[in-house]
Amino acid sequence: MRAVIQRVSRAQVRARDAEGGEHVDGFDGQGLVVLLGVTHDDTDHQARLLAEKTWRLRLLDQELSAEQAQAPVLAVSQFTLYGDARKGRRPSWSSAAPAAVGEPLYERYVHHLRALGAVVHTGIFGAHMELELVNDGPVTLLLDTEELERPRRS
Repeated sequence: MRAVIQRVSRAQVRARDAEGGEHVDGFDGQGLVVLLGVTHDDTDHQARLLAEKTWRLRLLDQELSAEQAQAPVLAVSQFTLYGDARKGRRPSWSSAAPAAVGEPLYERYVHHLRALGAVVHTGIFGAHMELELVNDGPVTLLLDTEELERPRRS
């Protein structure tokens, strides 16, 4: 799994649901926006690990974590984080998990955040979405579960 985490002063996502209704969710005030990408062999364990890391990273003002500040999180699925543009001009999306794999793991990530106490706002998996945010700092961090699980060198 990959996550781009941004500290924001406000965020909102707008999407159309399957019935054509509009879904709008977000928050005002300092919090985090998480763009989450899932690949084929990701697991629930990785979703939990990434949720814990997201919730406890000290990215907010005064080096507080979202947990300490009880800051909201907007989590949006983002398969393009697994895009590969090394060859040619058209990116390949073959490393991104198909919806049958990606959607349940995105939902598990959100579930794990909520279980930790987070107020989590969401987009709609697989929908075309418009995301508005004000990056605060700016602070942006890229996390990859492959890196989180690798032993640290001394």
